[in-house]
Parts: sequence; C-alpha cells; structure tokens
Amino acid sequence: MTRSGSKARSQFRCSECSHVTAKWVGRCADCGTWGTVNEVAALSTIGGAGARRSVAPTSPAVPISSIDPGRTRHFPTGIGELDRVLGGGLVPGSVTLLAGDPGVGKSTLLLDVVHRWATSGRRALYLSGEESAGQIRLRAERIGCSHDEVYLAAESDLQTALGHIDAVQPSLVIVDSVQTMTSSETDGVTGGVTQVRAVTTALTAYAKGSTRPDGVAMILVGHVTKDGAIAGPRSLEHLVDVVLHFEGDRSSTLRLVRGVKNRFGGADEVGCFQLHDNGIEGVADPSGLFRDQRPAPVAGTAVTVTLDGKRPLIGEVQALVAKATTGIPRRATSGIDSSRSAMILAVLEKRAGFPLGSSDVYLSTVGGMKLNDPSADLAIAMAIASAAQDLPMPADAIAIGEVGLAGDIRRVTGMDRRLAEAARLGFKRAVVPAGVTGAPPGLRIKAVDDLGGALHAMRQIAHNGR
Repeated sequence: MTRSGSKARSQFRCSECSHVTAKWVGRCADCGTWGTVNEVAALSTIGGAGARRSVAPTSPAVPISSIDPGRTRHFPTGIGELDRVLGGGLVPGSVTLLAGDPGVGKSTLLLDVVHRWATSGRRALYLSGEESAGQIRLRAERIGCSHDEVYLAAESDLQTALGHIDAVQPSLVIVDSVQTMTSSETDGVTGGVTQVRAVTTALTAYAKGSTRPDGVAMILVGHVTKDGAIAGPRSLEHLVDVVLHFEGDRSSTLRLVRGVKNRFGGADEVGCFQLHDNGIEGVADPSGLFRDQRPAPVAGTAVTVTLDGKRPLIGEVQALVAKATTGIPRRATSGIDSSRSAMILAVLEKRAGFPLGSSDVYLSTVGGMKLNDPSADLAIAMAIASAAQDLPMPADAIAIGEVGLAGDIRRVTGMDRRLAEAARLGFKRAVVPAGVTGAPPGLRIKAVDDLGGALHAMRQIAHNGR
C-alpha cells in the first residue's frame, strides 16, 4: 500500500499535443512528432498538501492603474510599412520572430532596420550564425546600410552571443537565425526541437530581464518548412511577443510582411515592400502594383477591392476564354484558388447560361497578387463573362461581392473601407451586392441581387455607362 507522504512520480509530456506517458520515448505515440517528449513534474494526487501550499510572493500585486506604461512604448524602426505591422515600432524588452522562405529578403530587410535604428542615435547588434561578418558587410555596402553604430558578430553559440550583447550594450539585437544557435547546456542537434526551444527561452529571458533603462528589443529570424509553417516546436510562437511572416514570390519583386501575433498591437496588419538589387523599400500605396496599366479597356478584365487584414487593396483579374483544342477543356489559374474558380465557372454555366463546358478558361491576377478573399468572386465572374462576350469593362468600374452556388450575390465585410479606397483611386462606378448603401462622394453604386443582374449591369456600364 502506498503511503500518503510518498513522492509523486515524474511524467513525460509532448510539447506539441500534450500527450502524457509514464516513460520517455523518442517519438510521441499520439501525434508522431520526434523529439518533443520532455520530463515534467507530476502533482501528487495523494494527500494534496503540496498542491494547496502557498508561497509568499517576492513582489506584491499592485493596481493596474499604478503601473508605469512608459517602458512599453513603441520605438519606430524608421520603416513605415514595418512599423504599421508592429503597431508603431519595436517595444523594449520584446522578442519578435520573423519567418520566411530562404532568399525572400529577410536579411536585407533587417539590415535596413538596424541601419535606420543606428541612424536615429541608437546602437544595434547583428548576430549571424549563417554568414560571416565579411558577407554581411558586403551586403550592407551594396544596399547602403553601413553605420558605425551597427555591430556585427558571426556567432552560433548562445552563451558567447549573450556575451557579445553584454559587451556591446545595444538596444536592438538581430539573431539570424534562431535555428543556427546552439546552447552547450542543452542536449540535441543544431536546429532540433530541444535546442530551438532552449535558445529562444534564453534569449526571451534575457530581453525581459534586462536592467538597462532603455531595455533591449530582439528580432529572431526563423526558418520555415516546405508547407510555409515556422520550423521548430509550436511552442516557439508562444514564447515570443510578435510573430511576423515574410512572404513573396521569387518571380516578383513584391514582398509582404504579415502580422500573425502581436501583444502590442493588432495582429491583422500587412506591410508591402518591393525588393530591388540595391535594397528593399516600403510601398505606402500598393494598389498601383496590382493593376495593369493600359491606355484603353480590354475584354476579359475586371477590378475588385480586397481586404488583406485591415488594408484595402485594388486587385485586377484577367480572364481568357478560348475554344478548346483538345477533348478535355483546360482550366488554368494564377493567383486565384483553382477550386473557387471552378465553382464560379459552374455557377456561370448553370445560373447565367454561359456555355463554358467546351472552352479553355485561363485566369490570372496582376503583379503576383493572390486573391483568396471571397469578395473577388464577382470580379472573377465578370472577367470571365467579359472575355466570353468580348465586351470590355470600363476602366473606372469595380465589382465587389461573393457568389453563392444559387447564383446570389452576397455582402462581404468592410464594404465601407473598400468603397472608400475605390473612390480615392478615382473609380466612378461599382457593382455591389443588394443592401449596400452610403457610397462615398464621386462613386455611383449599382446594387444587384444575383449573378444575372450583375452581368446585366456590366453590359449597361460597358455600353452606356449607366
């Protein structure tokens, strides 16, 4: 019989799925992840005295109104698009995780950040575990980001990196990347789950525990998997304060910084950049990047306004309908979800009477934009109809709305911001779902109930502008 004062046995818990086992295993039996099972202390269920015992706090709880918020204010980085996503800038003591595909421009952006940080009179330290200091210097000179207050160190050992921070005393630290850092006090291979968690925990504790008056902000660069997820344990995103995704297509100069988590601001903002040979620059008004500039309207094009986070962006859809040269018609899309476009084609054929079953249909966006918002459904349908009828849409008309399987046009969120952006950019007419009222000055709206009414409105607009 077990005594009431017996010591509780240890347990082993998976950090990915929280599955608990009685002994250590290399692979979790529940989720199948390797290297995520760690020992945790199990609370004794006999007696229960240890679980209910209280400990005197080292510092008492205080009213929230008495806490000075000055230490948690934002310091602008000098890059407007990045500050927009961060909520105003970097906060001393915060840890930001920036993840993205290899070669997307993460190091180029962060070199610009440290250069502007140093230009404003503050010191920055760039720790690289992937490149030598000479390689970083060459890139900095190429993009014009060399400054005496930017310190470089090629280091992959965590303890030595912390020594560099103590010696330089910077207010901003860049760690490129967290997967290349190793801790001699922790077992595991470089970039493994155990090492990544230990390194991130140590860096976060250092940033939070800094006694410097102005604090120290850290930006950690993270690798991503082939699926686009941040490499390493899922708990990595919980340890840091801000998580940013750096996205971009190698065939395009457009780059997007998307906020995923932000403890100091909104997590649904997006920043737009253009990557050039001599650096990276923010695009304050990116709507022009997603439109095809031409002197006259062309059949098969339609313009919409999508919301990326809180930001309204103009997007152009291009469609081409041609007679199929083989027995099976082709359906090709670029920047548009193929299953969504297949649904819209089926609705056009069934509800609007367009015979598209024997035609090749090609759909694309302009500027490498990805239209995942359902509000682009109506523009996609009108672009296909315009191409099938060889009827150009006027350049000053937009279409916003979601297309249902019954052929109905549904309202979408943020309609006020979408219409305001269209009016700001000089659009004169808009085809929108029924029930939308209050158009901004200079923009006339045509409310429609179903896809047939939308196509009729398109013909009216194309013929006589009504």
